[in-house]
Amino acid sequence: MRVLGIDPGLRNLGWGVIEVSGTRIAHIANGICHSTPGTGDGDLAQRLCSLHAQLTEVLQTHAPDTAAVEHTFVNKDAVATLKLGQARGIALLVPAQFGLTVGEYAPNAVKKTVVGVGHAAKVQVDHMVRLHLPGVKIAGPDAADALAIAICHAHHCQSSGRLEAALRRAAG
Repeated sequence: MRVLGIDPGLRNLGWGVIEVSGTRIAHIANGICHSTPGTGDGDLAQRLCSLHAQLTEVLQTHAPDTAAVEHTFVNKDAVATLKLGQARGIALLVPAQFGLTVGEYAPNAVKKTVVGVGHAAKVQVDHMVRLHLPGVKIAGPDAADALAIAICHAHHCQSSGRLEAALRRAAG
């Protein structure tokens, strides 16, 4: 199973692809989709369009089987939160356009799954991602978060798969 993790952001949208085979996890690729602010009307629309095109290319290149996106947190700046939500919309839309199911995880759930602590620092997440994926070259903090989201989703998919298999066996 190939898993795409996405860390939504308007300027830097991190992505990471892993391959899961049984209990083995292998790094496929990671990176960051950048959108730079322009000037004038339509700037936000152009930035979202740029993120859409870049993320579409990632899916075309790496052909994931499933995807996961991190929930956004609400901060004190309502305008920034709304813009981040729009970038998250792109992160949900593109995989859906490819027919993928998209898991959604709170930041604390990702950290708890990958690090073991729900309030881990970014450096701890990066460190644990490197332990899960030895030799990986990470494009930046947003890509490390995206790989952590992919690892979290893989873990939850495996757990739910085991639960479904056990229920089928129990049903006879």
